[in-house]
Amino acid sequence: MLRRMGSGDFDPHMIKNPLLGKPIPQFTLPGLGNHPGFSADDLRAASAKKPVLVNFFASWCIPCAAEADIVGGLAAEGLAFWGVAYEDKPAAAQGFLDKYGDPYARIARDETGRVAIDWGIYGVPETFLIRAGGIIHWHLPGPLSDDIVQGQLRPALRELGS
Repeated sequence: MLRRMGSGDFDPHMIKNPLLGKPIPQFTLPGLGNHPGFSADDLRAASAKKPVLVNFFASWCIPCAAEADIVGGLAAEGLAFWGVAYEDKPAAAQGFLDKYGDPYARIARDETGRVAIDWGIYGVPETFLIRAGGIIHWHLPGPLSDDIVQGQLRPALRELGS
């Protein structure tokens, strides 16, 4: 890392999550508002039908607000987005969704951050692409942008035939 920092080619946002290519961790989380929560079993069942994007977000997260339009646009295209409200109060998370839009098919609450630790989260937003079998296929630490969607997410989806 120090050598790459010295040469200028170290990007701290591109640290690979150790769960890439591995099954999602076991978890069960309650829902938010009218949204049902979900578990690892729910996510595995859904990803058997089509890939699912899991987006960890928080109301206090400025980059989460910045990526909200992109997440909403992708969900409007038919991509399955499931949200996890990270270390947030339910009312604050609902306020975020009311202000920036609610693109999520399901939303779970990880108020303690325990599940996020198991996923290897070190900040929000973070997005995971889950393929059949509940395997983590792609991961982005940081906000989605048009460049990342075109250069990383869409190619990852094509690899899965989506």
